[in-house]
Amino acid sequence: MIPTLSGKQRSFLRALAHDLRPVVQIGVAGVTPGVLAEIARALETHELIKVRVSKESPLSPDEARAPVESETSSQVAQVIGRMLVIYRRRKKDPKIVRPKESAKK
Repeated sequence: MIPTLSGKQRSFLRALAHDLRPVVQIGVAGVTPGVLAEIARALETHELIKVRVSKESPLSPDEARAPVESETSSQVAQVIGRMLVIYRRRKKDPKIVRPKESAKK
């Protein structure tokens, strides 16, 4: 199971994603195996990506979130408008170092 992102980690990832352009678009066919494969490839290359959900998509961004997370073993750091910010730590040579979760007192 993938550990969930803390609020501090989500905020950190959102800041990193601010200047990114979307690399994948979910279109009229919805979340297809081809779209999922492209998201997985992009995550392996970049670790943090933006995915646009087009207006023609049968799914809203919130509805697209669950299948994307489960099928690509990733986490959605943010849903803003029709855009998903998706993160998956690279197994080999990760580039993004997330802040540690604060210790609870």
